[in-house]
Formats: sequence, structure tokens, C-alpha cells
Amino acid sequence: MHLLLAKIWIHKPHHYIFEIADGIGLRWYGLAYVLGFLGGAWLLTRYAKATPPRSLLPAEKVWDLIIALVLGVFIGARLGYFIFYRPGDLVQNPLVFFRVWEGGMASHGGFIGVVLALVWFARHNKIPFLHIGDLVATIASLGLMLGRIANYLNGELWGKLTDGTWGVVFAATDGGPHPRHPSQLYEAALEGALLLAFVQWRFWRTDVARKQPGRLGGEFLALYAVARCVCEYFREPDAALIWGLSRGTFYSIFLFAAGLALVVYATRKAKEIPAKKSKR
Repeated sequence: MHLLLAKIWIHKPHHYIFEIADGIGLRWYGLAYVLGFLGGAWLLTRYAKATPPRSLLPAEKVWDLIIALVLGVFIGARLGYFIFYRPGDLVQNPLVFFRVWEGGMASHGGFIGVVLALVWFARHNKIPFLHIGDLVATIASLGLMLGRIANYLNGELWGKLTDGTWGVVFAATDGGPHPRHPSQLYEAALEGALLLAFVQWRFWRTDVARKQPGRLGGEFLALYAVARCVCEYFREPDAALIWGLSRGTFYSIFLFAAGLALVVYATRKAKEIPAKKSKR
């Protein structure tokens, strides 16, 4: 065991990029969110300025959408964390919602918040909801990837115990003295980098976003759910199981169903349009 631990990485938490005073400073987690939204804004602007344009969202409206997404992600992810994982805390003390420095964001809640924000934005700007959803699906994995890397730097949401030499000891953040899967990095790779590469390839190399609105968003949701379930197999559950499943896996089932429904709907809708034109 001593020889094994000699090859294992002992994790040291890195909560802050720099700290001005005790508990006050720029956190990696905060930077991950900022970079995620900035990167998303850059991509959305590229879509609008491409020749020909690949987006119905004008470049001058990009930051309006980003602000809507910020509110949707924050409110949805924060509420989702308490509703899905710690409902008693919010009931006992509603003000705990605003203690963001203590952590606590749920990606599944963030998805719900984003959808509600997109419904409002699409109606307000008279842009098809499914098209806006496809655009956001192409940038979401960037934020997910950066967020998971920040989780690793913080030493939170670590994985199950492992005998592999790639294990990491998270003793400093209550992970115990034995090596664990760095599941945060698995999620950064699968839910983040790999999924980002896929949706970008689909967006730029195919006409799916133009010909089948909603399909790309559906593919993203379904593939994210699969990637999340794979990663949950290696991740230590951070709340009570539901029917023997981790909560991340359980909630991903609904995301997968929603994604599959979107793919089916978009495919059928695309087939109906040529049929209607041929009857005229």
C-alpha cells in the first residue's frame, strides 16, 4: 500500500486564484463561470458573423442572451441544488440560497433554469425557441468542462475508491486517506470536451441546425445524460440514493427522455415540411 501511495497524487485544494483576505478573493469556480459565458458569447458572435450567417440571433443580441443565461443558470442551478439534494436547508433558512461562496450548484437545475430563460428570450425577441435551444446546446459543454475542472481544483465531488495508479487522495477535503477516482476530470472530459467537440462538429459541418431545429439540442441532452451516467458510476454519491441510483443518474434519465423526444420531434417535423410543399 505504501508503494502504491508513493505513485498516487495527493490532492491539495486550490479554491482561490488569489486571496485578498481570509475567505475573500477570486475563486477558480467563479472564473470558470466567467470564462464559460465569455467563450459562449464569442462562439455565438461567430455564428452570427459567419458567411453566410449560421444563426438567427443577431450579433448585437448576443449579450442579451448571455445575461438571460446567467440568470437562468444561477437561479436554476442554485434552486436545483437545494430542491434535489438538500431541500431541508432552504426550508429552514431561505437566506442560505444567497450564500454562493459556500458552493452548491446542480447542473440538472441549471438545465431547467436555462430552458425557462430561453422560453422568455425567444418570445421577447421573436426568435424560434428550438433554434435558440440549438445554439445554446453548442456552447453549454464549454461551461460544464470548466466547472468540472474547478470542482477538481476545489477537491469536491470526488469519486469512489480505486486501486488504480491514477487515483487521487482527497484527504484535505474529507475524502479520506485512500485514493479515489478523479471523477471531476472524467466529467470534464466526457460531459465537457468530448461533447463540445461533437456539437461543434455537428453545427459547422452539417445543416442539422438549419434543417431540423431542435435536433441538435436533443442530441446534446441525450448525450450529456449518457456521459453523466457513465461518470456517476465512478463518482461517490453526494446524497441519498433514489431506487438504488445516484441522484445524478436518476435525474439524467429524464434529460435523456427529453433529448430523445426532441430528436424524434425535429426529425418528424423536417419530414413533414417537404411533404406539405409537394402537395401544393
